[in-house]
Amino acid sequence: MHARITILMMIVVFFGFILMRRLFDLQIINGESYQTDFAMQIRKETSIPSTRGCIYDSKGNLLAYNQLAYDVTFQDVGSYETTREKNLTINGYLYKIMQILYSNGDDVYTDFAVKINDAGEYAYTKSGFQLLRFKADVFGEPYTDDLTPAQREISAADMIRTLGSEKNYGVLVPDYTDEELASVGLPSSLSDTDALKIIALRNAINQNSYQKYVSTTIAKDISDQSMSSLMESKGYYVGVDVVESSIRVYTNSPYMSNILGYTGRISAEEIESLNKEVGQNVYDATDIVGKSGLEQYFETQLQGVDGTKSVYVNNLGKILKEDSQVDPQAGNDIYLTINPDYQEAAYHLLEQYIAGILYQHTLDYKEFDTTQVSVDEIIIPVYDMYYAMFENNILSVTHMEASDASALEQEVYADFQKKEHEIFSELKADLLSDTPTAYKDLSDAMKVYVNYLTETTMPEIGILKSEAIDTTDATYQQWANEESLSLKDYLTYAISQDWADITLVTSDSEFLDSSEIYSSLCDYLEEYVKSDSNFSKKVYRYMVEEDRLAPSTLCRLLFDQGILEMDGDSYNGLKDGSISAYDFVLNKIYTLELKPYQFALAPCSGSLVVTEPNTGNVLACVTYPGYDNNRLANDMDEEYFAQLVTDGSSPFYNKATQELTAPGSTYKLVTATAGLMEGVITVDEPIYCTGKFEDVDPPINCWINPGQHGPLSLVSAIQESCNYYFNSVGLRLGNLGSTDGDSHDEVGIAKLAKYATMYGFDQETGIEMDESTPHISDNAMAPSAMGQGRNAFATVQLARYVGSLANGGTTYDLTLVDKITDSEGRTILEKEPVVHDYVDVNEYSMNAIHNGMNQMVKNSTYLKDIEIDMAGKTGTAEETGVPSHALFIGYAPYDNPQIAIACRITNGYNSANASLLAKDMIRYIFNLRSKDELITGVAASGTTTGARTD
Repeated sequence: MHARITILMMIVVFFGFILMRRLFDLQIINGESYQTDFAMQIRKETSIPSTRGCIYDSKGNLLAYNQLAYDVTFQDVGSYETTREKNLTINGYLYKIMQILYSNGDDVYTDFAVKINDAGEYAYTKSGFQLLRFKADVFGEPYTDDLTPAQREISAADMIRTLGSEKNYGVLVPDYTDEELASVGLPSSLSDTDALKIIALRNAINQNSYQKYVSTTIAKDISDQSMSSLMESKGYYVGVDVVESSIRVYTNSPYMSNILGYTGRISAEEIESLNKEVGQNVYDATDIVGKSGLEQYFETQLQGVDGTKSVYVNNLGKILKEDSQVDPQAGNDIYLTINPDYQEAAYHLLEQYIAGILYQHTLDYKEFDTTQVSVDEIIIPVYDMYYAMFENNILSVTHMEASDASALEQEVYADFQKKEHEIFSELKADLLSDTPTAYKDLSDAMKVYVNYLTETTMPEIGILKSEAIDTTDATYQQWANEESLSLKDYLTYAISQDWADITLVTSDSEFLDSSEIYSSLCDYLEEYVKSDSNFSKKVYRYMVEEDRLAPSTLCRLLFDQGILEMDGDSYNGLKDGSISAYDFVLNKIYTLELKPYQFALAPCSGSLVVTEPNTGNVLACVTYPGYDNNRLANDMDEEYFAQLVTDGSSPFYNKATQELTAPGSTYKLVTATAGLMEGVITVDEPIYCTGKFEDVDPPINCWINPGQHGPLSLVSAIQESCNYYFNSVGLRLGNLGSTDGDSHDEVGIAKLAKYATMYGFDQETGIEMDESTPHISDNAMAPSAMGQGRNAFATVQLARYVGSLANGGTTYDLTLVDKITDSEGRTILEKEPVVHDYVDVNEYSMNAIHNGMNQMVKNSTYLKDIEIDMAGKTGTAEETGVPSHALFIGYAPYDNPQIAIACRITNGYNSANASLLAKDMIRYIFNLRSKDELITGVAASGTTTGARTD
């Protein structure tokens, strides 16, 4: 009896265990059963992201910091019998999450480089290498070189069709039944926008598929309402979680953007290079890293160290228990030497003065021949501004055809379509002609269209195989250089040489005659460029030039597209002709409602640097224009990025550290130092300026020519910036050691270079940003001695130079960094001044140079009214065919220098404009005028059109 009871109890226990095991094995989620293995416990080590360090200005204000945010993550933990089931399930989850986000004003996050443009077509948001990198990621290739030709050339529309197919993500499958769709919460049809987003999210999830239990972020910085809704329904969405995160926030954009840079998702190349830099594999595909500026320069300092959490999960990824945790270590904080007030003021002053130069030099001309005048007399035709409205993205070409386009936009776009068709009709007629037109005989507009089609469109499609073209071929030379060949003859020859693949236009090319092939080609190209905004810009530009699109209409479009705030009186005045387009545009430039950088003309940019002469600390380092780095960090605004990349004013190009030009007459102080220390001049020895230096061939005019300065000492030569005087010094340096009585160019150049090196022109300044390598002139001692020749320096390099002059001859490296601290505030690096070199100059000689700089300021028409005793030197660097560059260097106060300054207005006409800019900046620094007097918010009215260049 007892034995039977014992056996019965054992049976009950056994089956009880089996039942409990079965209950644990079967999880009921969202009404569906998922099989799991309770016995299988997998130890999973997850990363706990560290907090990126902050960046502070010299006053302790935050410039770059992290703001708490909540992200939505998704981890595919399902087990599926078929790809169809997997696609339906995941797409259903994503769609339902999207609806929750939409209802609370949020959206999903994706850095997918395809968008639906204003015309309702799929288009890439990246170009060049970045587009190739995107395609490599999509197709699972580690390097862009691994892409096949078909993958490299795939269009945005074809990529979406490929990824949306049943073979891949199953978003665009037409044969789903209503029951299948309803079972996972999908509608009977998806909008194009939702379909694109689901494909983008699936692609992001797929990027992490090689790492089991790794989540993908599908929404960033969501609202409290979305967070609450998702947390409440978290159990219904397998693999979905809401996690704490942070977003990078930048203050003082655009004033600080080129210094700070921005962060973004790490690339495959960056993973490799950064892991190599730190000597271990700490970076992976989930990291956010610095992409430019200080964010990139100090990446390994700011990044911190991720923590780890070890947990046990089942085969669905559900956490069963926690094991251990190592807390993350926050990145280090960086404190800068930059004074935020100086930085912002300098940016505004640059903008005001550049706008003032544009305002003064723009006339109501359609065109202007710059070859018939000196660079001082170059005029900006107002039509160049009209052309820039489309060419430089002030007006959006894609919005012209958008569904919400204004009536005026629709009217202009309809005419644009007619014009585009006319272009291809004319092109087709020429290709079908027995006597086609040579390229050189085409109209200017048609040359632009043909050049774009052959250099961009056809290579992009693959019709012309750029890599196969023999550029040394005689027939190619006729096309490219002599321009004596017609497009028809060039294409015919290209086909015969296998430089072209016409099968991309028609598969029946071997059965067609040439006229049918060229007819098909024109039709194909006309259809293809409809989605090419760059080609459209060219069409709109010539519509303006050909008086088909009126300038007044362009100005009204500025209101229609929201570029300018609607003003009914101005709008109607432009329409009825009572306000001219010329007056309207100039007024908007004057009021800075239209910024000078938007037109990307000459001038449109500049830079200004302020340092401490006795330390090398940089107090301001400004490049104009800047950009909004908040739109590039976190969830990058791809359209904005693409606009910046193509902007003719080059906002990513740091004019303070990367732009090299001749220093002009600011370099004459190097020549003065060399002349005095090598003994070829004395302080008081006069040199007689005749107005033209004729001891070299060709002769060099002094800026005062046809006048003359007469006899000048060193101090008065610096004051007057006499070219003749410093040409003479250069020639005398070439006479040193001469046994034949002649001056030798290489000797004079070597002596100038010796002292230029002492002033730091031999190397970069040490500033913690990308910096171009300076170039000391290596030929032509006479022009080099006055700052021309092959001298080429950046504004920061001129700032280091004038700092050396100010402190009496010690050349410091420049730095933006005051100190670096750890997350607890402990100082781990305190920057000390670093001496780069010493200038071999005695006190008497340096005092004479200082005196000359001081007299220059006191006797300058544009500087003598400044309310502080200071020293300075102007410079005008000439460049063929464009307005000269305007430069100024100086320091203040004269007897006890606290700041050194260097500024350049690229294509700023002459040094007077840079002098006025520097004067107002010094007034701001020393509180000599009120901020409101200086930062007026309108174009500077004091700019000059005078012809003096020194």
